[in-house]
Amino acid sequence: MKRVVGIGGVFFKAKDPQALSAWYRDHLGFDLSEWGGAVFDANGSDKDAKTAWSLFPPDSTYFAPSTQPFMINYRVEDLHTLLTALRAEGCDVDAKVDDSEYGKFGWVMDPEGNRVELWEPPKT
Repeated sequence: MKRVVGIGGVFFKAKDPQALSAWYRDHLGFDLSEWGGAVFDANGSDKDAKTAWSLFPPDSTYFAPSTQPFMINYRVEDLHTLLTALRAEGCDVDAKVDDSEYGKFGWVMDPEGNRVELWEPPKT
């Protein structure tokens, strides 16, 4: 079974997400979406190869229980099979799994307390 097949997103906290987003837009050319982040297309056509970038306010609890100011989202091919394997290996896997039009999302904590988001993109 393949586990991680790419990076789905990079998320981090900012003191002023709007101002910092504007800086990235103005100085690095980020094409910001309505939701405030950017999506990068790795090769121009592969829907699953997109990578999201987004800022969160400093008081966001989305990365909890991690206290780190960032979270990496990794693309996976089969979320439920991977979560089952991680549990069997003794990893700290969140019981919650989200399934929406954006795909399936699950979370695991690494040994240093970083929350890792696992994402299975929706089937096209």
